[in-house]
Amino acid sequence: MGLDQYAYKVVAHDEDNRDEIAYWRKHPNLQGWMEQLWREKGGKGEFNCVDVELTREDLKQLELAIKGKELPETEGFFFGGGSDNHYKEQDFKFIGDAWLAMDKGYKVVYTSWW
Repeated sequence: MGLDQYAYKVVAHDEDNRDEIAYWRKHPNLQGWMEQLWREKGGKGEFNCVDVELTREDLKQLELAIKGKELPETEGFFFGGGSDNHYKEQDFKFIGDAWLAMDKGYKVVYTSWW
């Protein structure tokens, strides 16, 4: 068991039509950032197995947080240790891929399971 995290491009109006654009295994600080975003957007309860839709502004803020080393320190029983440096290049690739997906009319969502 552990923290598995995914980003998908989703066809508008067809939530079942989704393709994976990123996968992370135990990137707890990204999880913490996404949970904060989800709560800001009105999410309640446990942040597990739920989608958070990302906007262009969200991606800009994520990029700034990664560049500034400002992802929130996040812990969880199944989350593993800090991995920001390990995933840094993959995080930037995800942001670029997400932008391209949005340019083509897809929605981009993040979800996780632990």
